[in-house]
Amino acid sequence: MLEAFSISDVGKKRQINQDCVDISVTPVGNLPNLLLLADGMGGHKAGDYASRFAIDTVKKEVNVSPETNPVHIFAEAIEYANTHLYEKSISNINFQGMGTTLVAATCKENKLSVANIGDSRLYLIRQNKMVQVTRDHSYVAELVQKGGLDKETAKNHPKKNYITRAVGAFEKANADYFYVETKPEDVILICSDGLTNMLSDEEILSIIYQEHDLEFTCNKLVQAANEKGGFDNISVILAKILEAGKENPIYD
Repeated sequence: MLEAFSISDVGKKRQINQDCVDISVTPVGNLPNLLLLADGMGGHKAGDYASRFAIDTVKKEVNVSPETNPVHIFAEAIEYANTHLYEKSISNINFQGMGTTLVAATCKENKLSVANIGDSRLYLIRQNKMVQVTRDHSYVAELVQKGGLDKETAKNHPKKNYITRAVGAFEKANADYFYVETKPEDVILICSDGLTNMLSDEEILSIIYQEHDLEFTCNKLVQAANEKGGFDNISVILAKILEAGKENPIYD
């Protein structure tokens, strides 16, 4: 059982918000809850369209899926969204080159199931420790993984925002899937790179542990990212694992 809050902010430098978020702590199809975040890329129209289409389509496909395994549900929904976005990108010049990151997550009993494409992230926070569950699909992240670049240099690399996977960018989607065991009071953070490029993990964790209200904390994270420059759209989902029997508050 979850309580959750989400926020998406245009930031200080962009004119259009190409991020999109959606949360439900009540069942969506055969999933007990659903957390979705997408960060679109492409031209003026394309990025905004890609992220919104991916979120709406994945949620719709999850809702009608007969599957019960979260990974199977996510895989089919993501592939469906990818196919339609890719076809539009190659058939309409206004949408050429579009795509979007995507993080999808659901928590059932004591297990968090996650799907990820791109460099938006999901973290699990427990006992003042924050662990990145997802793996960035970016040029720089892959250099770090191969040992060709250290993490400190990667933070300021000129190609740090070049992503290598995205929904709609290629004929086939290529998502990663993760399972994580959860405990009551665990906090899930899902965010676009508009947050993580502005704030360090330590700064994010400090803000989360200063506050207990999810809505206030989300707004505080966005405010902090904007104070650091707000160079990109900033989207944040915070969800807290509740003990069985507690209510599931949700906020718009």
